[in-house]
Amino acid sequence: MTTSERPDTAAALRDAIVSADPRLSKFSPLRRILVHDDFNTGTHGWTELIGNYNGVGDLSTVDDHMRDFRPPQLSNCTFFDTGTHGAMSGSYALKLATRPYTGHTATAIRRLTMSGRGLLQIEAYLTFKSEATLGGEGQDQFGDVTWDGNLHPSEAQFGCFTVATDLCGDGGLRYHTVARYLNTTLDNNLARQWVYPTVPEPTPREHLEGKIKLAYAADFTAPNPEDWKPFGEPQELCYNEVPTKVNWHYLRWVIDTSARRNVELQFNDRIYDMSALPVPPYEERYDSLENLLNFYFSVRTHSGVRNFLFLDSVLISTEW
Repeated sequence: MTTSERPDTAAALRDAIVSADPRLSKFSPLRRILVHDDFNTGTHGWTELIGNYNGVGDLSTVDDHMRDFRPPQLSNCTFFDTGTHGAMSGSYALKLATRPYTGHTATAIRRLTMSGRGLLQIEAYLTFKSEATLGGEGQDQFGDVTWDGNLHPSEAQFGCFTVATDLCGDGGLRYHTVARYLNTTLDNNLARQWVYPTVPEPTPREHLEGKIKLAYAADFTAPNPEDWKPFGEPQELCYNEVPTKVNWHYLRWVIDTSARRNVELQFNDRIYDMSALPVPPYEERYDSLENLLNFYFSVRTHSGVRNFLFLDSVLISTEW
């Protein structure tokens, strides 16, 4: 075997091992698997995002818009009409659940650090739902959806879900890459559009410096709706008519930490080129965050009805 042949042989062996493992073969990982989280065996470090508090532990100093994100929890996806659904594989998924309050957001964050720079990919199997309700009065309609035996008003009660990063390195240069599926507009009409923010996420330090103060249930990723821009064509997902039918979707998102940019997003059979989308860094440098590598998922309701995001499993891989 020559030196030039070894990489191909190693890649072929690696691909064979991945293909033979039913836990991994549903993913398309990069060369090095950094994280594989199957929520049948726990939360694997996915936890609530909480805002910063001061040095004496006064929790009243947590920003209003960050004090109630609600923690993720394990769920066997039990519904009032179908009983225990279970996850895509096994019994448990990781559930993010909002409060029934317009604008409320639930988050799950995974905290890591970078040991290199280059391509970084997160894959997940997920599904999204509004809370099922019974016995409502009035019209069988919500937003721009009227029940017709196929479309269900609860679909218009689901706001959006987001996958994003919080990254910092190279001397405190901090930035976020973000992809959001906007299911509905803020006035509850179906949008079904992928969007990205054109501004960095507001931080507790900016609040402390008097630059910004956000209210409870403000959009913590980018509070001004005009700072969100579409990319790609609208994509209709499989909500499957009523809020208790669960269909799992595949997400694959690639970024490049050496160039500090997005690369591409795949959702089911659709691939979006994100390489030209801007990723604005913070103007000021941040301390104590060197090599920060955080991923988070979030779900936000626009309707005042509880919204849910379920994650069956997550895999993060790199080329470094």
